[in-house]
This record gives sequence, C-alpha cells and structure tokens, in this order.
Amino acid sequence: NLLKPENLDTLKKVLTYHVVAGRISTDDLKKMIHEGGGKATLTTVEGGTLTVWMKGGKYMLTDEKGGMAAITIPNVYQSNGVIQVIDTVLMP
Repeated sequence: NLLKPENLDTLKKVLTYHVVAGRISTDDLKKMIHEGGGKATLTTVEGGTLTVWMKGGKYMLTDEKGGMAAITIPNVYQSNGVIQVIDTVLMP
C-alpha cells in the first residue's frame, strides 16, 4: 500500500524515521545508554525520536508509538554511515 503513488509522502516519512545522522556504532550506543542512565534518545532524519536501551544483552529500540525492535545485525559499515539491522518496522 505504501508503494502507491498517492502514499509516497507516508513512505518517505517511514523510511527517514529509520535514519539517524552520523556514524553510530553499537559501541557508541552503549556509551550513550550508559551516559543516559540506561536509555538514550536518538533524533531521526524525519524529526522524530527513537529510544535505545539494552535488554538481555541486546540493543532495543522503541519508537514514539511504543513499538519495539531489536538490533539483529550490528555495525554494517558503509561509506556513508553504519547500518544497524533491526527486526521490526518502527513507525513515526
């Protein structure tokens, strides 16, 4: 449904909600979580926020609606940043 031309703006919003500026590795996330007292807030390119925290040794992300995702493949380094593969689509 999001691939229909009339839904292009919504698709862009969902996709850019999954992007955070910078080259943030899981080591960086761990430091941010520690400094934040157990949680860190990330601002997305879309302008929303994601909360990152640890659960059972896994990095977890919570979106603004309470949806959660786990990082399943960490630190996929690319020329323009670092990809953290997650197991769920997060919604702005």
